[in-house]
Amino acid sequence: QVQLAESGGGLVQAGDSLRLSCALLGRAFEINSVGWFREAPGKERAFVSGISWSGQPTNYTDSVKGRFTMSRDNLNNTVYLQMNSLKPEDTAVYFCAASRSHEAEIYPRAYDYWGQGTQVTVSS
Repeated sequence: QVQLAESGGGLVQAGDSLRLSCALLGRAFEINSVGWFREAPGKERAFVSGISWSGQPTNYTDSVKGRFTMSRDNLNNTVYLQMNSLKPEDTAVYFCAASRSHEAEIYPRAYDYWGQGTQVTVSS
């Protein structure tokens, strides 16, 4: 089993930054890709960013390109999402998800493990 522990959410103003963390615990060696998703009130869970251990370029949804950066700390089995220039429309619960697949898919169903989610609220 793999457990994902997220942290770093909060309430910020538009233009501020936050960094989310996702620690991979347990059998982390099984994991080959991690994605960040977000779920806003009344909306479906949506892909934000994904990274694969295979060396493929990190993938971002268009609305966060140039503002969000996803990275990985191999030594500590932790994945980060640096979010800059936050906007009110970024408000959502953010989830990290891990997959045994080498492809960082954009579809939630492709992921095997999920974190509990962390709330990000951006005020205008």
